[in-house]
Amino acid sequence: MKNIAVIGAGTMGNGIAHTFAQSGFKVQLIDLSESNLKRGIDTISKNLERQVAKDLISETDKENTLSNISTFTDINEGVEYASLVVEAATENIELKLKIFKQLDEACPEDTILATNTSSISITQIAAVTKRPKLVIGMHFMNPVPIMKLVEIIRGYNTSNEVTETIMELSKTLGKIPVEVNDYPGFVANRILMPMINESIETLYNGVAGVTEIDTVMKLGMAHPMGPLQLADFIGLDVCLSILNVMYEGFKNPKYAPCPLLVNMVRAGKFGVKSGEGFYDYSESRKAEKVAKQFV
Repeated sequence: MKNIAVIGAGTMGNGIAHTFAQSGFKVQLIDLSESNLKRGIDTISKNLERQVAKDLISETDKENTLSNISTFTDINEGVEYASLVVEAATENIELKLKIFKQLDEACPEDTILATNTSSISITQIAAVTKRPKLVIGMHFMNPVPIMKLVEIIRGYNTSNEVTETIMELSKTLGKIPVEVNDYPGFVANRILMPMINESIETLYNGVAGVTEIDTVMKLGMAHPMGPLQLADFIGLDVCLSILNVMYEGFKNPKYAPCPLLVNMVRAGKFGVKSGEGFYDYSESRKAEKVAKQFV
């Protein structure tokens, strides 16, 4: 397995491409937008530079990693020789089903099709293809080059051979794969998202403020990042999407998104990527922080 195609050059997609390329694989990074591809490659380059600065890799390692990545705006062209495709598009079921239908038509018949979905049914995605045995979930954690865990999710028809192949492949990336079954939210988000949602409910009900809630969880529960800050980092729109998938999948009110989360997403406050969520990440706020250092 030498050629890996990655669909989507956003945060997860460029992180996945970075990880495979750094491990010596040839990567075809695919996105319909040239600007997204440029931004993705720029992000990979900056992250590699940070690794060089920390003496984690050499300058040669950096150049080799970048040389392993080719970019494409045409899916059919990008997946022509792929042994594995990892889809990392937006967490939207209609979009993912459309992509997998296209991949099934365009890829060689023995290509394994993986999705980085954080909550959507692998079985449902596989059902739109003619190769359900070759469809599997590879849920990487963000930031992908750093985080060790990969949730490997078997669909109802995923073969044992494909599961074992992807488990071993994950290990070659320096990751720790954990096999889980195909239920809404899998393991990571089935546990994480209700905690984040309850943290938002706690804020919504006026029990405590943003920094107070995060401080309690960091100092009292030894979490490296508070749940509201983590939600900003994940993306509040993504959190809402995952909660909706679980709410629809389980028909259980405990997964119903907090009204505050719904309203924030409607208002375009997605967290870090939009410049504002539970915290302010705007340029003016950054400038204010810098100015305070000299007061």
